[in-house]
Formats: sequence, C-alpha cells, structure tokens
Amino acid sequence: MPIVSRDHPEPPPSKPHEARRMAESFGVDAQRYDQARPGYPAALVTRIVGKSPGPHVRDIADAHAPGTGTGTGTGTGTGTDVLDIGCGTGIAARQFQAAGCTVLGVEPDARMAAFAQSRGLNVEVATFEAWQPAGRTFDAVVAAQSWHWVDPSTGATKAAQVLRPGGRLAIFGHAYEPPAEVAEPFAAAYRRAAPDSPFSNGPARRPLDLYRAAYAKVADTIDKTGHFHDTEQWRFDWEQSYTRDQWLALLPTTGGLTRLRPDQLTRILDAVGDAIDSLGGRFTMNYTTLATTAVRDGTT
Repeated sequence: MPIVSRDHPEPPPSKPHEARRMAESFGVDAQRYDQARPGYPAALVTRIVGKSPGPHVRDIADAHAPGTGTGTGTGTGTGTDVLDIGCGTGIAARQFQAAGCTVLGVEPDARMAAFAQSRGLNVEVATFEAWQPAGRTFDAVVAAQSWHWVDPSTGATKAAQVLRPGGRLAIFGHAYEPPAEVAEPFAAAYRRAAPDSPFSNGPARRPLDLYRAAYAKVADTIDKTGHFHDTEQWRFDWEQSYTRDQWLALLPTTGGLTRLRPDQLTRILDAVGDAIDSLGGRFTMNYTTLATTAVRDGTT
C-alpha cells in the first residue's frame, strides 16, 4: 500500500524518519484514526509486560483485542512503567493501561496527543529524539507502528538510556496487505490519482518477507548499540473482517492518503468501494503483527 502522496517534497521512504510532514499528517482527523485503526494482539501486550521487570499486578487477558481501537485509559497504574514512543491517539497505550501499566506517551503531533490526553493518557508533545526524560526511567519502551519515524542512529541508544536494567524495548507493527481483490483496484486507482508518487509503479501487495527484513534490520541496529541482549523476533497472525464502510474509513488514515487532495482521495475510495462491493460488501483481512524486542543490559 503506498505511503507517500504525489506532492510529497520530502525524502523517500528509504529515510522515513526525515519525512516530518508525513509523520505529522496523521492528526488531520485524529478521531477517525483512533476509531478506524486496529489494536494489537492481546498476546503481544501480555508477552511484553510479562517479560519486563516491573510488578505484574494482574492478568491482562482483558487487554483490548485487535481491531477495537478502544480503551478507557483507566488501568490501575501500579504495574509496569511503559514509555510509548509515537503513541498517536493512544491505541496501544490504552491496551497497556488496561493491563495495569503506568504509561507515558511521547507524540510529536499535538492534535494526536490532545486526543490521547482526552482519553486519560499522560502524553508529552515531542519527537523522541528531542524529548527530555528528566531522569525518568521505565521498565518497557514500546513503539507501535511508529519506529520508522525515529532516527535509527539515535533511537535505540536513547531507548537504552531511559530503560532500567533488564527493561525491554519492543518495536512492533502490522503488515497491512489486503487481499488481491482489494489491493489491486487500490493500486490502479492510486496510480491514476497520484501518478508522480514514488509508489505508483510498485506492486499492489508487498510480500511478508519485506516486512520481516525491515524488522531484522531494526534488530541489527539495536544490537550494534552494545546496550542490549536477547534480541528476538516475534510474530502474531490474526484476522479481522471489514465491511466496505469500515475499510473506507481506515484507508484515509494511511500515510499515502493523508495528504492527497479531496478529489484524488474520492477517486481512490470509489474504486476500492466498488471492489469490496463485488466481494459482497465485506472481506477478511489476514494480519501479521511483527515485533523486534531486546533486553537492556544491566552493566552498561
């Protein structure tokens, strides 16, 4: 799925952390983003908390499951201390709160941060690179679908600085690849609407191996800091059914569409809507959530 709009004057996705205008474009409609974007597997949240050094105050089987994008932000706040990098509207953060964690979000987009704060989250507005920890440390540092916006040369080192010995860094996100019957009309419509996009000539669907390679590269960067050990790759497979309206609500929250003109967006959504109609008005999305995690050394 393309992630850059045709009039994007900034660096291509090979250096997404430099594309600040795209990184901060998701707050155009923070409420839509929060409602449409899927959550994360409860098993992933369970594993991160269970493998972090903080006190685990209660079973987190009730942490919100993928696809809800909801949460009350009313966790007990007496368990694991979590720093959520690029927390957005707080989709992942609220799942960690529901697990009993105390969560601090760092978010560069003030609109997204304000929405997260309205849902009961503690959020500070800054890029992770510029954020000042002021001596605070955490049991876990997480980045949900956001690490690619962080400078890889400094992100892992700074995460090590704010993690307690034995604390866990967990970087995770979804492989967003709908079925070919939906992806191919989307790609064709995108090429017509945004012909100058660097993704216009790309494939309609990207193989999972590309995502896995990206997370393996993250692992290499973490290892090179010399501050972590036990680097692991995790994978969670799950599925979610989407109606036509649900998928068309999600699409405008993705990076390739957040900065298109209204007429361009309409043409793309019309084509995708027609494709979903031809499938009976709904389809099943097979998600893979990938994670790279590592443990902070206790001696460096």
